[in-house]
Amino acid sequence: MLGKNRNKLIRELIKSTDEQLDDEQLMHVLIDQKIVDNINTDEDDRTYGQRAADVSAKFAGSWAFIISFWVVMFIWILTNIWISTARPFDPYPFILLNLVLSCIAAIQAPLILMSQNRQEAKDRIRSDNDYRVNLKTEIVISDLHKKLDRLVENQKKLISLYEKQHKHEEEI
Repeated sequence: MLGKNRNKLIRELIKSTDEQLDDEQLMHVLIDQKIVDNINTDEDDRTYGQRAADVSAKFAGSWAFIISFWVVMFIWILTNIWISTARPFDPYPFILLNLVLSCIAAIQAPLILMSQNRQEAKDRIRSDNDYRVNLKTEIVISDLHKKLDRLVENQKKLISLYEKQHKHEEEI
């Protein structure tokens, strides 16, 4: 039962349903065949909007953004409290600053989500690649164990045969 499942997995993995191959041929095809997808092929296929979303998300998650954000807020508040005390463009409750920050958040959130969705798709492909590699490795290791078991069994038979021969020679 285990051998049938193993052969079925190998055949599914290498997609060779039209050919009837024996175990040894299947193992060689499995070992020689590339089973991993390249996750970086879609980097060049991204649209301008997708590239902009990725750049925006990368910048939004950096210390440069946090520092520049605090510097702009500090300058805004400083300008409205001390520099233009006679006629500030955004007096104390800073309603205009609140509006600007809300607009930034409203624009930035979907861009970050789009970038995360693309990263999630890459992670799914990477996970699938890991699964395929692990499955291939498991199958190859299982086959190696079986071959080693056969070698040990053959060695035992050879030793037994040698002992019988040696015993027979002593009798003669």
